[in-house]
Amino acid sequence: MSKAAFFRQSGWMMVATVAGGALMYAVHKVARIMPKEQYGVFTTLLQIVTLMGIPAVGLQGVFAQQAAAALTKGHERELAGVFRGVLRGTFGIWVLMAGVVFLFRGQILPALKIANPAALWITVVIGLAALWRPIALGVLQGRQNFLWLGSISVIEGMVRFGGVCVAVGMLGHRAAGAMTAVLAGILVVLVIGGGLERDCLRGAATPMAWGNWLRRVGPLTLGLGAATFMLSADMVFVQRFFSETETGFYAAAGMIGRALVYFTGPLTFVMFPKVARSSALGEKSDPLWLALGATALAGGAAALGCTLFPALPLRVVYDASFLPIAAPLVPWFAWCMLPLTLSNVLINSLMARSRFAVVPWLVLVAGGYGVTLYFRHETFQQVIQTLGGFGLLLFGLSVGFTWIGQAKAKAEGG
Repeated sequence: MSKAAFFRQSGWMMVATVAGGALMYAVHKVARIMPKEQYGVFTTLLQIVTLMGIPAVGLQGVFAQQAAAALTKGHERELAGVFRGVLRGTFGIWVLMAGVVFLFRGQILPALKIANPAALWITVVIGLAALWRPIALGVLQGRQNFLWLGSISVIEGMVRFGGVCVAVGMLGHRAAGAMTAVLAGILVVLVIGGGLERDCLRGAATPMAWGNWLRRVGPLTLGLGAATFMLSADMVFVQRFFSETETGFYAAAGMIGRALVYFTGPLTFVMFPKVARSSALGEKSDPLWLALGATALAGGAAALGCTLFPALPLRVVYDASFLPIAAPLVPWFAWCMLPLTLSNVLINSLMARSRFAVVPWLVLVAGGYGVTLYFRHETFQQVIQTLGGFGLLLFGLSVGFTWIGQAKAKAEGG
């Protein structure tokens, strides 16, 4: 792999992600016309969708890993068998999740301050699409089909933005209408992905060996899921413990902070299959440092910009009523998200190389973060500072295990 190819592919993915992200961000320019309590519900449900996808978060990595290493016809048949088997398995998981939500709906609706139950049930349906989405994206990523991987990001953003404009801007629907637009965007991803991966849906396939496969997907799910949990959990706790008139302000600042992770994500998308293929072939090509360096530069520059001009990104989407409370939170969010952003690059590299010794420690950090948020949430700043502290801890662990893995590989090579 040449540096030119890496940055060309990363450049396209970044352009596509920025375009798709801009459309996703524009969604909030329309959604913010909802009452602030409804906007808080909407942003909370978006983070719940991310959390619902944690059982499948390792799937994109596993499918990217397996598709990248599919070098023969036999490997392709194995990939097709796993593809179909996992679709059926994740549907079963979703049925259980939906059943739990149904049983505890009486507690969930008031806890999250959801006035219209339709918003919750639409979110539950989105949960199934969120379980299947990483399967489709993982195969594209592993096959290094970055043209379509990036294009899907733009198309999903267009559908979501258009849907919110119709549901909220024209028809006056609130959180439930906005979540319907989210569902439409993910369904488009599944339709396009299914069309590009027809060979995995039909034709010859090797029966799936669930035991071996679960031993691979378990650590990946836990490792990548720990970072996903830390990215999304704060909004759920804020919605639970703060008044409904306040949560919209936190949600606005949080959108800016989380954009830092999404903006630099394309570097990780390009890095992961290249690391996995290099590992499968026994090559020494290592795009980790290219991705980590570019992420640090881009993330640091974005955080500095948010510190110097905290109100600027808010003004693009939100009206002046958001600024007094949300603007002071933006620099905190930007800098506290930066360690998590860098950790995400290192964790993806470790997972691509199947270095799973770090996984129990990542889960321990994520669990500690959740427990701390439950007991320590007096102010918005305190919630964000907790994220930053545990993000630094996650980054330290990722650096340590990366260094250990590289030292071990060098010793074995020597």
